[in-house]
Amino acid sequence: MNDNDRYLVISADCHGGAEIAAYRPYLEQRYLDDFDAWAATYQNPYEDLTGPDGPRNWDSDRRLGEMDSDGIVAEVIFPNTIPPFFPKASLTFQPPALDAGDVDRRWAGLRAHNRWLADFCAAVPGRRAGICQVMLHDIDAAVAEVRAAHAAGLTGGVLLPGVPPGSGLPALFRGDYYDPLFAVCAELGMPLNNHGGSASPPMEDSVEDPVVFLLEVTWWSHRTLAHLIVSGAMERHPDLHVVFTEQGTAWVPEELGRLDYFFTRMRTAVGSQEHVWGMPVMARLPLQPSEYFARQCHIGASFIRPAEVPLRHVVGLDRIMWGSDYPHKEASFPFTPEALRASFAGIPHDEVAALLGGNAAKLYGFDLDLLRPIADLIGPRVGDVDVPLLHGDVPGYAEKCPALAGFGAAAN
Repeated sequence: MNDNDRYLVISADCHGGAEIAAYRPYLEQRYLDDFDAWAATYQNPYEDLTGPDGPRNWDSDRRLGEMDSDGIVAEVIFPNTIPPFFPKASLTFQPPALDAGDVDRRWAGLRAHNRWLADFCAAVPGRRAGICQVMLHDIDAAVAEVRAAHAAGLTGGVLLPGVPPGSGLPALFRGDYYDPLFAVCAELGMPLNNHGGSASPPMEDSVEDPVVFLLEVTWWSHRTLAHLIVSGAMERHPDLHVVFTEQGTAWVPEELGRLDYFFTRMRTAVGSQEHVWGMPVMARLPLQPSEYFARQCHIGASFIRPAEVPLRHVVGLDRIMWGSDYPHKEASFPFTPEALRASFAGIPHDEVAALLGGNAAKLYGFDLDLLRPIADLIGPRVGDVDVPLLHGDVPGYAEKCPALAGFGAAAN
């Protein structure tokens, strides 16, 4: 690549959804009266969904324009808004349903979101990969919804809801319960997406709770890796691909080293407690955790920080997918060109191309022939990304994005 070539950038972590009223046409007729009653009294608790920037979630033209201005040709869309009948955003822990009718209504709400998202993606063919939402209380219903979403064109795969303590659901390492879901995802080539935040227990109403949430949120999400391996899901379904998104990157080598150590102890340390407890599970897991990760796992590296980039070969150059986290407060928008300079200046161009778009295109099935002409118009130039970002090159408020921490100009 030469300096005037342009990178093809795909964000593997964006968010979106419809405003409340826009979900109504996507609900089955029998839920419309209930929806009208629910919507009439519902108060949206999220300022970023009700203020002037709320439409970024559902205004297709605005969203496309802002993506173009940031140099991004395609995106993977996680949920962000409130589905019908849900008490809060579905990306976080949900209070248990009140009764069977509440469960049915929430399922209807998720189906409405998935239908809306399929249309939203179809509005700009090839540039959006939507992620299907399911609930885990009824695995047969989840499998049916995955098949429906796949048929409708949601190519982003499936969002794996968190199952923290108190959720009332079996732990993920109880693979026999979740196996039909894992099987259909593997069969259809639908990646299983584990997004940061969904596995954390609920916060209480105190000033300390959100601080502890911030300190622990990635730990709760990282547990999913060990749980899926121990469950045998990756062994039974070698075509199942799992994505860990917005959880950082630097944790992977240490966690894999820790897991490999314990797996080795459980296999070989005869007479130890590890061996006694571990052998019934190790007998059906022939690979080390690092081998399962290398074969089936991926990192949605939202706003990858400069300090994480040197670890790319240890994590796996073909495993990491850059993300902007648009339209969240901490997103790289509108400073994505600067964020790319901060992290990727001086990195071999073929490696940058893989991290910024090639890896995501392969996993999520984006058509590079379709996207290349767009990238040639809006993508960041190779030479521009190679210019190191210096302290003060962006305004101070740009440090809302972790990739730009330390680069903001001091306020006058």
